[in-house]
Amino acid sequence: MNNKSISIIIPVLNEEKIIESFIEKLLKKSFYKNDIIVVDGGSKDSTIKILKKFSELRLLKSDKGRAIQMNYGALKAKKEILYFLHCDSIPPNNFDQIIYNEYIKGRETGCFRMIFNGSHIFLKVSSYFTRFNHKICRGGDQSLYISKNLFTSLNGFNEEYIYCEDMEFIDRIYDNSKFNVIQKNITTSNRRFLENGTIKLQFHFIIIHTLRVFGYSALKIKSYYEKYVK
Repeated sequence: MNNKSISIIIPVLNEEKIIESFIEKLLKKSFYKNDIIVVDGGSKDSTIKILKKFSELRLLKSDKGRAIQMNYGALKAKKEILYFLHCDSIPPNNFDQIIYNEYIKGRETGCFRMIFNGSHIFLKVSSYFTRFNHKICRGGDQSLYISKNLFTSLNGFNEEYIYCEDMEFIDRIYDNSKFNVIQKNITTSNRRFLENGTIKLQFHFIIIHTLRVFGYSALKIKSYYEKYVK
């Protein structure tokens, strides 16, 4: 590897309320000078204007859809370690150095375990299980690092999935590689749970996961998500 840094790929859409704080925290927690790529899916608010304040990142635009945005970011990435991160999630201090050190040990794909910034017992229980290395315990809010070679060999994210694209991809990673769960916490916002109701949203996520397990299509999952969650 030419230098000790990674490509961080962040899909965004209408995130003016949190994006500035997120980028500031990301830069503060970085150990290296990374290739930071923010891919906007067509924001109509002030997201783009805010992002243009930061010379440390590259701002790209693509069609709407996290799978589409993340695949495009990966295509433009300059580093061999790709790190997919949602702007709802704040990684631990020196996260990039931690990922790099795991990677050079031969662990070419993985994530962090996760905690929520809320205190609800359901969120604490959900967070607890993210420490275990099983695909049923995975989700996009835990972030994902992966070598560019492995990402390419698996054809990246399935763009048919408007929702759950991260879980579908991680399923394929588990089927084709050894996954690594780094025992450091990434902190994820509980804002979706506050908006939808914690117990209610957890229930719907269980249903969505069950639909995936039983092989329901991306269209069926999209229909359920938009009816009960969005």
